[in-house]
Amino acid sequence: MSDRSSDAPFRFRLMPVIVACLVGFDLPYIAQEIVDTARHYSHLVPGFADKLGWLFAQHTVLLLLALIAIWIAQRVVPADYGLHMPRAKTYVLPAILWGAVFGALLTLIHYAPSLLAHTAPKLAYPPTMGNLIGWLGFNGVYDGATEEPLFRALLVTYLAATMPGKWRIAGYEMNAAGVIAAIIYAIYAAGFFTDPWLVTIGQFVCQFALGVLLAYWLEKSRSVLAPVVGHNICGAILTLLPFVLATRQG
Repeated sequence: MSDRSSDAPFRFRLMPVIVACLVGFDLPYIAQEIVDTARHYSHLVPGFADKLGWLFAQHTVLLLLALIAIWIAQRVVPADYGLHMPRAKTYVLPAILWGAVFGALLTLIHYAPSLLAHTAPKLAYPPTMGNLIGWLGFNGVYDGATEEPLFRALLVTYLAATMPGKWRIAGYEMNAAGVIAAIIYAIYAAGFFTDPWLVTIGQFVCQFALGVLLAYWLEKSRSVLAPVVGHNICGAILTLLPFVLATRQG
């Protein structure tokens, strides 16, 4: 994270926000297109569980693109982008606890229609132990490790360096950049155009709050470790709870 935001008053600048939006939305899309092209012309994309294999491949490409973008950003906007272990307090324990809380909340929100109708949640895969292990591997290990370099290490740091300044939220002071990046992340993560609008709004609010926390841990620890841990714990709970509910009611 850049230290230039320590005492400066926050001043909104449109161009850094536009750049952050383009990077945050376009890199996942470019990664998707690369994987789809590779799948069409070669056997590079694994076929196990089809969608799961595609997601592993797409997120691998996304991580590579994010690391390239960070390498470029370091030369244009020099700053500490947090791709290292924490040098002081890690914030890993709060990340584990709050990640579990948000995982449970997102489960309740996403599967609210099924829960209210007293029906088993509809999973994206057959409810077998093998599938559960595969999806836990992705959502509980790989997802955070491949998305956080983009949404926290790159976007939050870039915005903090180009738009320095702090806001006070619930008594805590943090870079305004983290809040702006959280909005971008929530738009990316919420189920727009796929879920009922009430569910989508709930997901957006929850993902935004989680994004603010992830950015706060990045800022305080100066490392992407806690955001990765929080993201993965949330994903693991969001995978495990629906599986338990589906198999118990099934």
